[in-house]
Amino acid sequence: MQMVKKIFITLFIAWFALLVFMPKQALYYKLEEELAKNEIKINEKAIEEGVFSLTLKQASVYVKGIKIATIEELTLFTLLFYTKVELDSLLLDDSLKAMAPQQTDKAVLSHSMLSPLEASVNAEGSFGVIEGSIDLKERNLHINFSETKEIETIRSLLKKDEKGWYYETSF
Repeated sequence: MQMVKKIFITLFIAWFALLVFMPKQALYYKLEEELAKNEIKINEKAIEEGVFSLTLKQASVYVKGIKIATIEELTLFTLLFYTKVELDSLLLDDSLKAMAPQQTDKAVLSHSMLSPLEASVNAEGSFGVIEGSIDLKERNLHINFSETKEIETIRSLLKKDEKGWYYETSF
């Protein structure tokens, strides 16, 4: 029993040390390199590194040199077997307000190793409240609008069933 206890303690210490000493900023810069291949650029005012997280403050998102969004705060949190990306206050550029809701107050994308081929999405903003899932195996996104507010700009993209409005697409 002592041997099993020592193995678990050693594994826990190794896991914790890996999380604490993980080069979070280097991983973020690698992500920026990958996004740059698709002409997507993120300019942030500040980067704060926590024990288990990395936070970007006042980030601007550019696609092909055109500014499309401003994010007040973006937090990447990981425990290796569970990862969460939390976004606070996303504001789309005025030129896109005819195509999509302009304000997202909060959005959360989470992924767990317990279900490695699925991620969940939750958000609230000027459009209302959404809950959805991403099936990575089937490459499918399904979003349910549990509360709707201003969806006139995207109503043509939505479908309706007995539960309410939803959006579904493949990628």
